[in-house]
Amino acid sequence: MAADNLPSEFDVVIVGTGLSESVIAAACSRVGQRVLHLDRRNYYAGNWASFTFNGLLSWIDEYKRQQAISNADLAQEWSEKVEEGEEVISLSSVDSTISNLEVFSYASDDPEEEEEASVTVVSSLLNASDAQAKKTNSTSTEAQHTSCPDDSTPDVDKQQHQEPENEQTPKTQEPAKSEKNKKEPQPVSPQAEGLTEVKKKITYAKLIKEGRRFNIDLVSKLLYSRGLLVDLLIKSNVSRYAEFKNLSRILTYRNGKVEQVPCSRADVFGSKQLTMVEKRMLMKFLTFCLDFEQHPEEFQDFTQKPFWDYLKTKNLTENLQHFVLHSIAMVNQEILTEDGLKATQHFLRCLGRYGNTPFLFPLYGLGEIPQCFCRMCAVFGGIYCLRHSVQCLVVDKESGKCKAVIDTHGQRIGCSHFVVEDGYIRDEHRTRTVNRQISRAVVITDRSILPSEFDQQISLVTVPPLEPSSPAVRMVELSSSSMTCMPGTYLLHLTCSSLGKAREDLEPVISRLFHVPSSPREEPAQGSEEGEKPIMLWVMYFNMRDTSGLDSSCYCLPSNVHVCTGPDDSLGNDYSIKLAESVFHQLLPDEDFCPPAPNPEDIIYDGDGTQIEGAKFEETGDTLEAATEGEGGPQEIFQQAENIEPKASSDSIAQDTSTESGVPQIPPIVE
Repeated sequence: MAADNLPSEFDVVIVGTGLSESVIAAACSRVGQRVLHLDRRNYYAGNWASFTFNGLLSWIDEYKRQQAISNADLAQEWSEKVEEGEEVISLSSVDSTISNLEVFSYASDDPEEEEEASVTVVSSLLNASDAQAKKTNSTSTEAQHTSCPDDSTPDVDKQQHQEPENEQTPKTQEPAKSEKNKKEPQPVSPQAEGLTEVKKKITYAKLIKEGRRFNIDLVSKLLYSRGLLVDLLIKSNVSRYAEFKNLSRILTYRNGKVEQVPCSRADVFGSKQLTMVEKRMLMKFLTFCLDFEQHPEEFQDFTQKPFWDYLKTKNLTENLQHFVLHSIAMVNQEILTEDGLKATQHFLRCLGRYGNTPFLFPLYGLGEIPQCFCRMCAVFGGIYCLRHSVQCLVVDKESGKCKAVIDTHGQRIGCSHFVVEDGYIRDEHRTRTVNRQISRAVVITDRSILPSEFDQQISLVTVPPLEPSSPAVRMVELSSSSMTCMPGTYLLHLTCSSLGKAREDLEPVISRLFHVPSSPREEPAQGSEEGEKPIMLWVMYFNMRDTSGLDSSCYCLPSNVHVCTGPDDSLGNDYSIKLAESVFHQLLPDEDFCPPAPNPEDIIYDGDGTQIEGAKFEETGDTLEAATEGEGGPQEIFQQAENIEPKASSDSIAQDTSTESGVPQIPPIVE
């Protein structure tokens, strides 16, 4: 369907494809509403979007171009569309939710050809070194054969002829080789040693060439395994459109180094950084937090006091207080005790559902989640148009309600309800301005912040305030197994509440945790403290407006116009899902919110060929369960009485099935 020839009537018109708007679109379409879903951008998800590296560079160029654009007065284009007794409310044509964007590249600017040539030279030198080592080793072996017993010599010679490329033969095949010679390292050319690093060097040209392997999120969030978003994905059956990986570890920055935080019972008792006394103290406190409501006498004297003060009275060491406050509850020192206990309880209840941490991360980035709900909306008849927006709302003066919209093609479209992203609302239609901001940084590095035997970790790092006046920083580190960065690199997202510009808020943390080259070709000295840090290859800073504190009273708009605020600064997605459900029930108070969509195999055809949906849908989503890591059956964490679903493993890859027209299609179901 052509974008300039849309139907003239819809039940709901939605502008913006962020998470809340996409959930509302899917929910409305699922219950039979006629939905038109528009976005002025050329991509889905708005400020929740994920970009390839090259796509992100294009987004940066578009941001710079928009800085020179102001809202044009297009009233003359509306005059012939507006009837007597109507007035118009114009919408903003400029996105002002992003500010203070700064980009710095520290990767070598050598061209790709030079890098490949260097790798070839290194490979040749290493091969020559290996050949020399083999020759030396062969000479040494031949000398040893003269002292071997006669009956063993022919066997050894035969093995050498059969496996000339094998530098080390099994111990059972070398009865005459001495223990000293078996442990002796093979000589390596000094030239090869020095050039090995060149082979691993990642240039800016390499980042551009492999740019499609990146999926970089504008907003950094994780999915609590028992959070509202996971519950909605399972209930609505939208989970079949995406796949997830379990967050593998939680880290914290303390005393100048990064440490792993013990979360589950196994982690606590397997931790080498806690004493046995600390392990028992921590287990006792976490067990209490699971059902703290049953023991009000334990905290009733601290209900109006900070959680930090309460922790000091629980005989927890300073080490444990840090873990609980910053890495388990993940709250600041000023939060009240009961709120801190609730945050700790929520963390613990999410353990064990899909792994030893409470979090999931969607493959290919968070931008996949809004697209999943857009797919569901399209499957049930919703119409999608990107690069297409609404210029103004047509309001009936008598009723004071929005009765139609005029799109950017000049077409008048009638609607009963209008849902719009906050970024489209002009300042003159706000009763309260927004001053809160989120500071964000996106960093590409050459190695993990805490290397381990398994290099494909997905980690959450909590960094407490470095100074009393500085904010706490949350960092998510993604490896290539998350399908968000190229092999050999790591993608890190830093987030905090803004005190100033994003660079001012986050640069002190980045300088502590990463080596920031003074020039693209500069490398840290071997063996130095800086040499142990990951090398920063590229970084982007920006601020994002946080409108999560606003409600309907903050806008001067008709009663049937509903505003969806943007991402908040929390780690989870509960705020956006609550907002979507609230708006849906204002639109359709008697309808079920996102009822289960049928699987194709559950559709039953009667004798007349009529489709009848399957009568029963399990509450647990197979796709979501099957796409997580883990093994084994049900388990209990901290003696939880609540049933916990079994975990399963899957390395399958989600597929992007959007068509060129911009209308998402249902992808194959992953079993």
